[in-house]
Amino acid sequence: MTMDVRAVLEFATVTRGLSLFLQAVLNAAIPDHEADAFRPPRTEEPLYLDSAVEWLLGGLSHWDAEHFLFIAERGYLYEHNFAFFPLYPVVLRGLAETLLWPLSCWLSVRGRLLVAVALGNSALFLLSVVALHALSRIVLQDRRLALLSSLLYCITPANVFMTAGYSESLFAALTFGGLFLLEKGFTFRACLALSIATAARSNGLVNIGFLLYLPSLHAISQIRVYRTTTKGHIKVFHYIWAIIRLLLTSLLGTAIIALPFCAFQYYGYRTFCTPSVSLERIHPALLSLAERKGYRVPDENGPPPLWCMRPLPLLYSHIQDVYWDVGFLRYFELKQIPNFILALPMATLGIMAAYAYFQANSELCLRLGLWETSATKGLYKPTPGFFNPRVFVYVVHSTVLLVFGTLCMHVQVLTRFMASSSPVPFWISAHLLLLNEPLLHRRKTSNPNVQLQTHSRNGCKHTPQNPIIALLPHFKTCSPTTQSILGYFVSYWVLGLALHCNFLPWT
Repeated sequence: MTMDVRAVLEFATVTRGLSLFLQAVLNAAIPDHEADAFRPPRTEEPLYLDSAVEWLLGGLSHWDAEHFLFIAERGYLYEHNFAFFPLYPVVLRGLAETLLWPLSCWLSVRGRLLVAVALGNSALFLLSVVALHALSRIVLQDRRLALLSSLLYCITPANVFMTAGYSESLFAALTFGGLFLLEKGFTFRACLALSIATAARSNGLVNIGFLLYLPSLHAISQIRVYRTTTKGHIKVFHYIWAIIRLLLTSLLGTAIIALPFCAFQYYGYRTFCTPSVSLERIHPALLSLAERKGYRVPDENGPPPLWCMRPLPLLYSHIQDVYWDVGFLRYFELKQIPNFILALPMATLGIMAAYAYFQANSELCLRLGLWETSATKGLYKPTPGFFNPRVFVYVVHSTVLLVFGTLCMHVQVLTRFMASSSPVPFWISAHLLLLNEPLLHRRKTSNPNVQLQTHSRNGCKHTPQNPIIALLPHFKTCSPTTQSILGYFVSYWVLGLALHCNFLPWT
């Protein structure tokens, strides 16, 4: 394990422990808001330690986390539960029934699921930060930028969603790990990782773009090599083989990544369009909640829902339309201005990343980074840093998420949507810090009392292993850029815990 990886893991471990501590304190100190959220009745008798676990970890179960916990405990009972994909509930139930099974005499299933959230998400976050650091090293080709990006990820603005009972940490670990494998050339293993990610969140389908782009880039590079090293019929054979292999990789990889989404939609169709469950088999308290709130449950004696009659009966699309009111420009209302303001910092980072990258590599962007012209041949060698040509596809991916999230989703989720799916917000933030913060430069600053360099035994200077911790005590003397970025990360990190864990609106 390198020093950088050790430093990142240590910082991630500290921030996970601090997050769990703060959510417990804030949840106990601030009264819960009476929000109109999903709160199913408890149908299991509490055991000895349930009240203590609820007091310590109850803040991790609010808002959408309650859906994941309910699915892990009861399965997919209500129609709108199908908005939440199955991998994370399966992970939680697996932990509750295996690692935490010795506690079953003192903790109910609900209590063990809450402990599974705390332990599982902490472990998954550590995996995701290691995967992000590895991906950053190979793509950015810059050790300092990769380290700073990973440290910023440890205080991500989406912190509460990485800690609470949400699938963001799981999805980030699988996505960043899959992209790292794809960059290393392990295409099949990358497809499996990205396919499993799709079983955690629907936007895993967008990762198909990486599978179509990166192998295409590799195939074009191979064809360029064949053109200079082979002749005649052998060259044509190599060209054909490279194209066939690209097509097979793209088709098979796309099918593998999309399979969990398709299988889950089929499961939803069978559950509600051809149900085999009668209302008598549903717990009376849960059935009463369905009748009171208007939740649809599968009923073999009732008529099928109207969405079953559509040419393409996708339950996920129906839920987003009917239950969440998600659609193109539907969120563009005056009353949603506060939510747009909440999402503005993350949107700003995404816009700045796209603009700065295009300004630095306009020719490469116009050619989609796939080939070189005679005029630009040799111009775009892999230079270290954010403007590396290998970053192009990640900026495109981030921009697609930004545009889709702004126009077609509840815009306040943009923070966690992008922070768990793309490394670009952390790359551009680290790039701006290294570019604009004198305290991070390897030269002397005007004030020797706030220099972040330390002296080694041979008299050479080097920056501390964790520049984030070194910058925070000197926050007032930092550059405006540093104050804006660190202020955004830290404030959202803490505010998210305070508000979300008490049923108050957050991103």
